[in-house]
Amino acid sequence: MQTLPDHLRYTTGHCQFGGFLLAVCAAGTAAILLGDDDGAMVADLQQRFPKATLEEDRTGLQQDMQTLLHYVDHPLGKLNLQHPLAAHGSAFQKKVWAELAKVPAGQTITYTELAKRIGNPAAVRAVAGACAANPLAMVVPCHRVLRSDGGISGYRWGVERKKKLIELERRLAGG
Repeated sequence: MQTLPDHLRYTTGHCQFGGFLLAVCAAGTAAILLGDDDGAMVADLQQRFPKATLEEDRTGLQQDMQTLLHYVDHPLGKLNLQHPLAAHGSAFQKKVWAELAKVPAGQTITYTELAKRIGNPAAVRAVAGACAANPLAMVVPCHRVLRSDGGISGYRWGVERKKKLIELERRLAGG
């Protein structure tokens, strides 16, 4: 696992799914979190990066936040942030996240199928764990992963948000 950043700049905003937090480090966008409360999202960020100094930066991150908020409403296009994506995780997690990012908006995949796609069909639980650890809400679309029976299972940012995200994407994709 790579070394976690020691300094993060962040800002918060609000979208149709509640609160939204964007955090960047020297390498790029380290976190995009959803939540109900700015304080809880900042606490989540600090938990993910326990040794990092957090600095609120509404002005410096305003353009990326506006880009993200537009993407939330229209998740079918490509996200063009000023700061490249720089998710911190294990090699396994990054492999899962990279494969998951290939699932088009409006479509879903099961944890079992995702494990097969990364070449490790027995790793279903580990795949679920990687999804739960995802630091880039919506951009790495862990909300598109369903149980093997097609049902909606847990989602780090709430099952209701997951349902709404899937519904929005299917509606926009014409499905």
